[in-house]
Amino acid sequence: MCINDEDKQLFRETVDTEMLMDKDDAQRINKVEKMPAFTAYSFVLDGAIGGEEIVHYAQSGISNKQMNIMKQGHIDNAASIDLHGYTTEKACVALSNFMYHHQFERFVHIIHGKGYRSDNGMSVLKTQVVNFLKQHPQVLAFHSCPPKDGGAGAVFALLKK
Repeated sequence: MCINDEDKQLFRETVDTEMLMDKDDAQRINKVEKMPAFTAYSFVLDGAIGGEEIVHYAQSGISNKQMNIMKQGHIDNAASIDLHGYTTEKACVALSNFMYHHQFERFVHIIHGKGYRSDNGMSVLKTQVVNFLKQHPQVLAFHSCPPKDGGAGAVFALLKK
């Protein structure tokens, strides 16, 4: 069967002028509208986690395989945010917006630092990030990164899709 020039032209005109939308994209757009940014977090007043301390958390049902992926840094192209220098309040706002914009990612990379300037060696910002992630309804798990990705000064978080 041969397609004539008129049919080819008609096809091109139709495809070029209509905005086609993938079914999955339409579902993502609907989900974005249904899932507002998380704002029900609480603030910590003092640091309770040491700068070199490895942090991890997993909801029930998260496999050791998923935890090892984060622990070993076998994650490509994760969206990343660096919170160095932020106050706890500004960090939470930035983190909330970041998580909202990347809510359909599988993993996110959050750099919080080790809190070397914090009093008594306990990192306030790191403690706040851990507190925030445990409260966030979309976070299934998190683990401190391997040294190449920030070590104890950063975490990878696994999100619900």
